[in-house]
Amino acid sequence: MAKTLRELKAYLKMVDLVIETCDARIPESSRNPELQQLLGNKPRILVLNKADLADHAVTGTWIDRYRQQGITAIACNSLHKTGLKELEKACQDLMREKTERLMAKGRINVPIRGMVVGIPNTGKSTLINGLCRRKIAKTADRPGVTRQISWMKTAGRLELLDSPGILWPQLGDRHTKLLLAATGAIKDELLPVEDVAVALMELLLKLVPDLVCQRYKLETVDLSAPVVEILAQAARTRGCLLPGDKLDIYRFATLFIDELRAGKIGRITLEQPPEIQ
Repeated sequence: MAKTLRELKAYLKMVDLVIETCDARIPESSRNPELQQLLGNKPRILVLNKADLADHAVTGTWIDRYRQQGITAIACNSLHKTGLKELEKACQDLMREKTERLMAKGRINVPIRGMVVGIPNTGKSTLINGLCRRKIAKTADRPGVTRQISWMKTAGRLELLDSPGILWPQLGDRHTKLLLAATGAIKDELLPVEDVAVALMELLLKLVPDLVCQRYKLETVDLSAPVVEILAQAARTRGCLLPGDKLDIYRFATLFIDELRAGKIGRITLEQPPEIQ
């Protein structure tokens, strides 16, 4: 991480702007505070990626909040290529004054150089592939796939610098760690999957109890009961059983987290802006 930060600092002088990706389901917790210090006043666009998995209305509230702070924020779904035209236009608008100045001096086809940064598994490489309209950057549904910094040229005027996802040392408080684990920003083996599932079930029962009950057939369950009991009931209704009718909590915990990440429970924003809280 320290090495990547040093490299980013060196490359920062070579780019016009920064495209920072975050997870639309956890916009604040998926932003590295050390990156904020490194980027300083460099023109920046914040991409709330994976917006198809988040609550549309809540994402809109987050975007309004960031824009009030002077940050250009755009919702994108890189996989299905929605929001990419808006992102390209935002890059051009940010650099319009510089571009016109260079063109007045005789330069033509002035490129816009951007650095794509963010924590692991926020869709940086998928975003680049969408902008380039071809699979040029390696992607996977797990953190830590991009290993080195490399340049990519889009079909338009953008020239993009892909970079490895970088986390920060302490990862914030327990709640932030839960959100990062639930969305796959950190490797699954770093935290006990059963503990993540219990904490995630507790959070979802506060935010979207109807969606959870519908998905796991919990309509008759007392939602004021201890979370571990509700989780156990959900495991039973999904048939996660071992020989002797014993519950296979590990199997259900893995299934539960995978279904959240895939959006099968519903479009859920795990981190609410203060206006909604």
